[in-house]
Amino acid sequence: MCEIFGFSSSREEELNDYLKTFFSHCEEHPHGWGLAILDSDKYQIRKEPVKARSSVMLGNILLNPIVCKNMLAHIRLATIGNLDFYNCHPFVKKDNSDRRWTLIHNGTIFDCQDLCRYSTEEEGETDSERILLYIVDTINNYESVKGEPLSLKERFDIVSSLIKGMSCTNKLNLMVSDGEQIYVHTNLKDSLHYLKKDHSIFVSTQPLDDDDWKEVPLNKTFSIINGDVLFESDSHSNEYFETEEQLRFIEKFLESLKTDSDEEYAW
Repeated sequence: MCEIFGFSSSREEELNDYLKTFFSHCEEHPHGWGLAILDSDKYQIRKEPVKARSSVMLGNILLNPIVCKNMLAHIRLATIGNLDFYNCHPFVKKDNSDRRWTLIHNGTIFDCQDLCRYSTEEEGETDSERILLYIVDTINNYESVKGEPLSLKERFDIVSSLIKGMSCTNKLNLMVSDGEQIYVHTNLKDSLHYLKKDHSIFVSTQPLDDDDWKEVPLNKTFSIINGDVLFESDSHSNEYFETEEQLRFIEKFLESLKTDSDEEYAW
């Protein structure tokens, strides 16, 4: 499907080596790439609906040091939504308290009625963008009732509850930033790993070097801030197991994309 990579630290760190390794996996995930620097003083998003190694833009970005405290990156293997800029991750949405939410997702939502109403509101066509709109909409509703911004813990409890509900029968490996904390969740075994190193936490679909990467615990949502776990939810029982019907759906969609031309660029 896709691969995701996230970083949180109390100190700035250069991430080029990790990113080059991560984006080198694009041969199996050729339908787009994205990079989000989340630090408030240098926030930026770059993404394209082309293979990472074919991107002049990404090649130029990686020529210079990428130094930050918080970052998300994504390479796409499309399962829903055509090859289009608006279907590339990360997705971004501001809430009514002017917090900027940023999401990357590895998985497919096969059944979640709560997301259906956002199909007419999203800029693209993906289930992933609808997840973000649903989260931000729910946060706005809770804050409207409360009459003031929600605390870190209140936001975490709401987001972890939404993730639990959406994970039933769906693959939901994701990372979401609300501008302060990064939420991390997986419900598929051996599909998301983390590395705790010095003042930092790295999270990646696949280990990116020979260091001591571990599996992210299954069926829990974690909140990461400044390189440490701040909150951890209770476990749910919605482990994802791919069915033959779901696999056929994905294969059929991927087959339809093979006719699309993929212009190559030299780095």
